[in-house]
Amino acid sequence: MNRRSLILAAALSAALPLASLAQEIEEVEQRPLSLEELSAYLNSLKTVETTFTQINWDNSISTGQLWLKRPGRIRLEYDAPDAGLLMAIGGSLAIFDKKSNQPPERYPVRRTPLWLLLERNVDLTDQKMVVGHGFDGSHTWVEAMDPKRPEHGSIQLRFTSDPVSLKGWVTFDAHGGNTMVALDAFDQDVEIDNNFFNIQRMILELVPEENR
Repeated sequence: MNRRSLILAAALSAALPLASLAQEIEEVEQRPLSLEELSAYLNSLKTVETTFTQINWDNSISTGQLWLKRPGRIRLEYDAPDAGLLMAIGGSLAIFDKKSNQPPERYPVRRTPLWLLLERNVDLTDQKMVVGHGFDGSHTWVEAMDPKRPEHGSIQLRFTSDPVSLKGWVTFDAHGGNTMVALDAFDQDVEIDNNFFNIQRMILELVPEENR
């Protein structure tokens, strides 16, 4: 495990006061997971609904709700006072500030580390993509980036075993900043309407006509 991954793995485990996660790890002995196992799990993951805790680059803490519908769709809705909303669909990602009455910032998903989580077919055995893989005693982690676009940062996904479950991630930007997200226990394979990820519909709902 490299120094950066060791520090961040320890920080994520220690900094997030998630009692349910700690209890689960204590009750189930963890084992390292292979890249093949992780790829198979991610490819089997279709829909997720859960809550999350996020540690931002400035060490502030945010909470919110997350909906994931693979491939290609994710929505993170932040609790007050943040009032933020992140949505991705069809290769496009939008970040709304509900308090601003302004159109969202928009980016291609491939310009963000989240692209890996939203891929239709994930193959973590592709060594050009994976830049780190290890086990810290409680989580297996794998860090990956787009080998064609390393300037867009990387993402470190974190998992527990038996059954395999995604527990969160750390995203790294090109300037060395990082954001940590820890997921609470989640409902999997729930029904989520595609309109829930409709960026244009959300613009019509949140942005006054004169600002669109």
